[in-house]
Amino acid sequence: MRIFGVVLIVVGLAVLAVPRITFTEREKIVDFGPLEVQTERTRSIPLPDVLGGVAVAAGVLLALFGDRGRRAA
Repeated sequence: MRIFGVVLIVVGLAVLAVPRITFTEREKIVDFGPLEVQTERTRSIPLPDVLGGVAVAAGVLLALFGDRGRRAA
């Protein structure tokens, strides 16, 4: 559980550092025999800051208290 907590912390910090995911999408406009026309569109998905904050907080809690249940058993 501690490893998963550390991964959540890293992912949460990455979300806070990079506020959006940008990618390029190719779209076929015309496909008429040997003639083919494509266009590229750049799209982006915004990532809310709350998502990064929640991931960091959950990661800290898992890293600190994640193994408590196993020790009792």
